Amino acid sequence: MIALANPGSMTNSTMAKKSTRKPNAAFMKPVTPNAKLAAVVGDKPLPRTELTKKLWAYIKKNGLQDKKNKRMINADDALKAVFGGKAQVSMFDMTKLVSKNLS
Repeated sequence: MIALANPGSMTNSTMAKKSTRKPNAAFMKPVTPNAKLAAVVGDKPLPRTELTKKLWAYIKKNGLQDKKNKRMINADDALKAVFGGKAQVSMFDMTKLVSKNLS
């Protein structure tokens, strides 16, 4: 009979190497929101990841996510300025519109 090595120990060390991820430096670089976006997320430079978290927190706090179609964001006055005057945008278009308000 052939004795097999413990396959659990071999896979755990291999999986540990694959599961550690480095954050993308481009997302971690601080960006500065313009005056329109600063009204929603604040005027301090922050990484895109934090900016997105703050934007979603604002949307959830004010109940701006569409009740029937969760992919759509209903803009209030502050977000209309960020969204170029649009009353409703999809969450996918939102990132493109927000990028226009960064420097």
